[in-house]
Amino acid sequence: LDSNAHPMPVLISMIGAMSAFYHERTDISDHAGREAAAVRLIAKLPTLAAMSYKYSIGKPIMYPQNSLGFVENFLYMMFATPCEPYNVDPTLAKALETIMILHADHEQNASTSTVRLAGSTNASPFACVSAGVASLWGPAHGGANEAVLTMLDEIGEVKNIPAYLRKTRSGSKRLMGFGHRVYKNFDPRAKVMRSICHEVLKHQKLGNDRIFKIAVELERIALKDDYYIKRKLYPNVDFYSGIVLRAIGIPTQMFTAIFAIARTVGWVSQWLELHNDPEFRIGRPRQLYEGRRPRQVKETPKEK
Repeated sequence: LDSNAHPMPVLISMIGAMSAFYHERTDISDHAGREAAAVRLIAKLPTLAAMSYKYSIGKPIMYPQNSLGFVENFLYMMFATPCEPYNVDPTLAKALETIMILHADHEQNASTSTVRLAGSTNASPFACVSAGVASLWGPAHGGANEAVLTMLDEIGEVKNIPAYLRKTRSGSKRLMGFGHRVYKNFDPRAKVMRSICHEVLKHQKLGNDRIFKIAVELERIALKDDYYIKRKLYPNVDFYSGIVLRAIGIPTQMFTAIFAIARTVGWVSQWLELHNDPEFRIGRPRQLYEGRRPRQVKETPKEK
């Protein structure tokens, strides 16, 4: 593997490799075997994700500690080093745990549908989750909170917010982290994340940080401006979660990997539900041909 590899393809490969490692010990024909596979996936994802990060930055891999909880262990494996003691900050652990709970499952999104469709073939559960992580890796799905930070960095300074918002109104720019395809009003998850976000910023003393000052002012404007209120463009969970992850000190290339850790709980739950269904059968989405659509030809302006 390239030592500069992004953590996500490394994570996808390692989860897929579990199919070979647990090949003879994974029997999904009975409920007990399926439960064991589900537990293994949920338990090992934080370790694999942290390992993929440590590998990408060329640092020693830290193994999990039995004395630590799920989230605390992940933070330890991410930030601890062999030579120095590391104490998990309870405020940051609570914030990360909240993010993971809120991202655990969310209807039949692209990655969940991928896991269920692969699972319907009786494929290895590790292969199914590996496929789900690959689907999640797409920037249109799991990279939304990273896109928020990219937008905030592009704005640059608080004084540039009005000009950027004018561009969003004209359609030349997108307001990342606002609105939601499912929630036509305020994203209920965002209400929880908003309070956690402000708590973490205060705890980390980041009130004067450039990016966070832009985020706070952008949030203030959006919650009071009639243009965004009428269009129901409220800050969503991705707006706040990216800011919180940055405040914790997690690099942006790990955002989607953390999403994968959280969503694995939902994926394996959906996979178990699929296999426990007495009417279980292979998935076969229908494709209806409605005829060729007429080609859209742009008219060139006529010469005067």
